[in-house]
Amino acid sequence: MIPQDLKDELLDVALEAAGRAGALLRDGRPADLTVAATKSSPIDVVTEMDIAAEKLITGILAERRPADGLLGEEGADSPGTSGVRWVVDPLDGTVNYLYGLPGWGVSIAAEYRGETVVGVVAAPMRGETYHAVLGGGAWSGAARLACRADAPLDRALIATGFGYVQTRRAHQAEVAARIIPLVRDIRRGGSAALDLCDVAAGRLDGYWERGLNPWDLAAGELIAREAGALTGGRPSESASGELVLAATPAVFAPLQLLLEEAGAWHD
Repeated sequence: MIPQDLKDELLDVALEAAGRAGALLRDGRPADLTVAATKSSPIDVVTEMDIAAEKLITGILAERRPADGLLGEEGADSPGTSGVRWVVDPLDGTVNYLYGLPGWGVSIAAEYRGETVVGVVAAPMRGETYHAVLGGGAWSGAARLACRADAPLDRALIATGFGYVQTRRAHQAEVAARIIPLVRDIRRGGSAALDLCDVAAGRLDGYWERGLNPWDLAAGELIAREAGALTGGRPSESASGELVLAATPAVFAPLQLLLEEAGAWHD
């Protein structure tokens, strides 16, 4: 079991790092922002600000917690010796950010001996920072978060996301087409971290996506779960790159079954 004082310290560090990186991204965005690199496909982009934000975060972590491990989206990867590993997405929703849309955030999670114990997602354009500590609830500032009251699937607002590889996107569109007639409506926000926090905050009844990486979901999944949502992947499995699902208790099981039948877990 992780000591409470360590939880508190990790939360303080995560809040500081996410807050400072969020301010850098909000206030330092150049008017002529361009793509610095691509990843899985030409439309899966990295900007200079992704790189700058991760550099800022890793510097704070190295100063405050030098013995910890680190896994970052833009290439940081070290094992550490303390039993703590940070999982960092310095800019979740890069395409939104590139186009000047507000749906982006900074996601920082801390794992202790393999279990996520702290999650922070800063959303500067919303003026909100979400956080959770394992067993301590989910919060936006001083306001405690709670997922929506249970409603049946046909009255559920569900979010999803799409990958950047053409074959995967095509199948994901087919899955979404099967789900749309069975729910109230579907949204595509463009940031997995914010979608998970929106489930926590009661703005969505559920969210699913295939193809996420650990840094996309680590903080947001903890926040959603601590707000009362159920999270997982395929039936009887944890959330993973195959499938991530977070939803209110009434929506989770029927949506999971539909996604399994639709093959949402494969390309």
